[in-house]
Amino acid sequence: MTRFTRQLPHRLLPFILGCFLASVTAIAQSTDALSALSAARILNVETGELLRDHVIEIKGNRIQGIVRASNASTTAVIDLGDVTLLPGLIDAHVHLTGDAEAQGYQGLAASVPRNTLFGVKNAAATLRAGFTTVRNVGADGFADVALRDAINEGDIVGPRMRVSGPSLGITGGHCDNNLLPPQYDHSSMGVADGAAEILKNLRRNRKYGADVVKICATGGVLSKGTAIGDAQYSSPEMALIVNESHRRGMKVAAHAHGTAGIKAAIVAGVDSIEHASLIDDEGIKLAAEHNTSLVMDIFVSDFILAGGEAAGFLPESLAKERMVGAAQREGFRKAHAAGVNIVFGTDAGVYTHGLNARQFPYMVRFGMSELEAIQAATTKAAELLDFDEVGSLKAGHFADIIAVPNNPLTDISVLQTPVFVMKNGQVIHQVKKP
Repeated sequence: MTRFTRQLPHRLLPFILGCFLASVTAIAQSTDALSALSAARILNVETGELLRDHVIEIKGNRIQGIVRASNASTTAVIDLGDVTLLPGLIDAHVHLTGDAEAQGYQGLAASVPRNTLFGVKNAAATLRAGFTTVRNVGADGFADVALRDAINEGDIVGPRMRVSGPSLGITGGHCDNNLLPPQYDHSSMGVADGAAEILKNLRRNRKYGADVVKICATGGVLSKGTAIGDAQYSSPEMALIVNESHRRGMKVAAHAHGTAGIKAAIVAGVDSIEHASLIDDEGIKLAAEHNTSLVMDIFVSDFILAGGEAAGFLPESLAKERMVGAAQREGFRKAHAAGVNIVFGTDAGVYTHGLNARQFPYMVRFGMSELEAIQAATTKAAELLDFDEVGSLKAGHFADIIAVPNNPLTDISVLQTPVFVMKNGQVIHQVKKP
């Protein structure tokens, strides 16, 4: 998803150069020598225990272990002072490619290469905000695959990524582009009607590097001409998608706002429901029975409604957001109370990248404890994304570590201002002490 159009390459060149230099600096900091991080507190996100007088030992890009400071095996200790260390955060629903300031018709101005370059900026902002892993759900032209690969190869700085490539949807549905009149005969790359087209698109996405599947099971808020409650793919079509995807080792994320589409997608076997805005009691029960994760972006509604028409949102999108925002938050509260697995995901790209952590206080306000909200963005998100080596601080995991002021278990808002970000054993961001 994209928002407000901007002008252009000459404005982006200094940023791209900065990202390149940052990546070179980060790579230069990489070492196989044993080092350690020290802080007032280290949070075990699995248990909620706060360790004091301990250090995290790091070798290369891996955590070697957490030991008492007195037993540290190295004198190369970075003391970060009165902060809390915790694993890098995970956002399971982002849209890194594209201009986060171009919504609606304004988003038509950018090409796939241009949107990929926006992704360079957005990836860096996301990482500096403490999100060391993301799942990108939807990108035309496999821009997200290119972005992921460039990050993995050290060409640019950004989070670890799971990527879907083009989202699958029906003609005229939420995953289609419905802004242009018929004489342009334009459809989004992932449009697939019927079994044959669905299988071909799934296999094409896999061929070109996608490692997760995104489908549209209902209409959406930001798409033109789609009703929120409109169930799009049929139950047999969704079952086909799930079976083929799981057979190929790929999980399925289903965009679903409407009640009927949510329940049909759960029954079809999808791994996560994105948004889940109008989920009802039966849908919550089904999610619990099927162990379906809910990825509910309960912050973004305020951002959309505050931005209004000036941000480029279509009038019909604003009307739909007014209809679903409050209902989604009540559904979040009820699903959490019922014990449904809720994973952190924000729809970054609808709002400015790097503000992802603003969702944490909303999660606490609508029923979660601070620890549960953190777990939604660490251990639970890692499980949904099939990233076994991130999401907690333990020996053998990647050295993806952030530091925040004070104690996030008593003030969740501190996650919005990380003072230290390490990814893969490399220091990406550090606020120097005065």
